[in-house]
Amino acid sequence: MDGNRMKPVIEGLLFAAGDEGLKVGEIADVTGLTKRTVKTILAEMAREWKESNRGIRIVEVAHVYQLTTLPEHREYFEKLAESPNRSYLSRAALETLAIIAYRQPIIRADVEEIRGVKCEKAIYYLKRKGLIRETGRAEGVGRPILYGTTREFLDYFGLSNLEELPPADSIFDWAEWEKEREELYQRLGVEPAEASGTEEMANAEEPPAVSQTESS
Repeated sequence: MDGNRMKPVIEGLLFAAGDEGLKVGEIADVTGLTKRTVKTILAEMAREWKESNRGIRIVEVAHVYQLTTLPEHREYFEKLAESPNRSYLSRAALETLAIIAYRQPIIRADVEEIRGVKCEKAIYYLKRKGLIRETGRAEGVGRPILYGTTREFLDYFGLSNLEELPPADSIFDWAEWEKEREELYQRLGVEPAEASGTEEMANAEEPPAVSQTESS
């Protein structure tokens, strides 16, 4: 089969695989190509993308290929993550975050098994906000990425350590708490970073705190 025709297929496979990426053998099994052909196509794609100055690239880490953004564009991603209209965490993101906080280190497949739905977008969003991070790779087929929480997670929810996490049966109330938290900040007329030290916050009735693990 023409290698050029398979390039968009392989690009789509890498996108669908997300952070876990794919090994050459996995791509070969899905496409019906030989491993040698897959390696050649990946090398050509990586070169072509670099020469055309694209915003994403193909990288190989521990024999696993994945898509990633360019490090020199990091400042723009940070600005996007800090954008006020992106500060609210959706219920899906909060549930994913809760599972990672209580079960870390944990791989994406286990998070998805617990939630019963795909979590790739939620995990990407939480990583971008600095609330979770990659802590290593699990043993076994494909060496999937392990995720854990970060210091920013603790700061975000006003926790000193993970021991302050509320009972597990309360984690799905986080979405409502997050909404109340944002509304309280708006009433006080302060930014989240300023709120922790204000007298108003001290007197305000706050919902139970939630905590994360360090390591995003």
